[in-house]
Amino acid sequence: MDRGNSRPAYIRVMQTTAAFAGLSCTDCGETFDAEEVPGRCPDCGGILDPDYDYDALDLTRDGFEGDGVWRYEALLPFPRSVAVTMDEGGTPLVEAPTLAEELGVGRVLIKDEGRNPTGTFKDRGQALAVTAAKLHGATDVALATAGNAGQAASAYAARAGLDSHVFVPSRASFINKAMINVHGGEMKVVEGRIGDAGAAFEDAIENEDWHPVQTFVTPYRHEGKKTMLYEIVEQLDWEVPDHVVYPTGGGVGLVGMHKGAREIRDLGLTDDLPAMWAAQSDGCAPIVKAFEEGKDVHEVWEVPDTICGGIEIPDPGASPLILEALRESDGGAVATNDSDILDSAVTVAQHEGIEMGVTCAAAASGAWSLAQDGAFSEDDTVVLLNTGAGSKDADVIRSHLMSKGI
Repeated sequence: MDRGNSRPAYIRVMQTTAAFAGLSCTDCGETFDAEEVPGRCPDCGGILDPDYDYDALDLTRDGFEGDGVWRYEALLPFPRSVAVTMDEGGTPLVEAPTLAEELGVGRVLIKDEGRNPTGTFKDRGQALAVTAAKLHGATDVALATAGNAGQAASAYAARAGLDSHVFVPSRASFINKAMINVHGGEMKVVEGRIGDAGAAFEDAIENEDWHPVQTFVTPYRHEGKKTMLYEIVEQLDWEVPDHVVYPTGGGVGLVGMHKGAREIRDLGLTDDLPAMWAAQSDGCAPIVKAFEEGKDVHEVWEVPDTICGGIEIPDPGASPLILEALRESDGGAVATNDSDILDSAVTVAQHEGIEMGVTCAAAASGAWSLAQDGAFSEDDTVVLLNTGAGSKDADVIRSHLMSKGI
């Protein structure tokens, strides 16, 4: 039995926001009551997306209250009053004038998601996913992860009084593994890569009454991450940046931000969409390959090989949504090699003082490549997503420096 698609016995009445209308399948178009479905579409197995009655909203630029993710509760499924939260979100948008000069653009800003409670943007998605689990009456949550999402899930599960079960590949970082344990998560380390951890997760959840908080299995992780775009635009005094460069593996944040950009445009709060750019390592670049070949869905990357574990996703199940976002926003996809990505992490740290994680530095490396290819204009505003704290990868970046004799 597929626990992600079934109706669990523990369902109860959920508390939701006024405009939240339920869930719709991005594949078959069917709609569902959120109380009935905790995971994928029960009809076709497609990704479910939260829907809203936008006509019921009367939002103005001055109408948002509070801080962080829950400042935007009117555009989220659940109200702040029932949220499992540790004050995630509200991260700074930091000016990077030296990088702007080097890239030949008007402004470069770094959205520094390393300031979140567990040090990455994963907190935004897990805050909503674990809130949904609690409202469904779950006692346990589970997922497979490259690392950061597992740390976030175990932390938010602990906050909610739930048990967590986390499947990670053996190459996941020591910090993530340690903190999953520290937060009380039951961790299964699986030999191999993220696909192997995912297979172990699927096998285990078949026989357990666990609530899935897996990427694009729960409908809510990308919904939490769309708040990054809301914050960026508000932090720019409601000016939409020309470009957003995002380190892309599963693409949850990119899909979420593009949805958020469309929402506030369609609500009349902004006029434009930012060009979304997916930045990958050339050792695992299924989105770049699909985009360049004009395809609507990726082909599995047969031999993934990159130091950037967070974006080493050879089979991103949401690739149609990612590719649609890139094309609808007039953005694109770019791949750079691991050496350039590591160099970019060092350059950002030495030129701007901002600590980027190794995976995150793919956005900086990608931006340099895009600038060299003429994708940006001299007056453009470019936002780079630093999706996690550099301290999580300090050993990798330091080893890179030592290999160069520094």
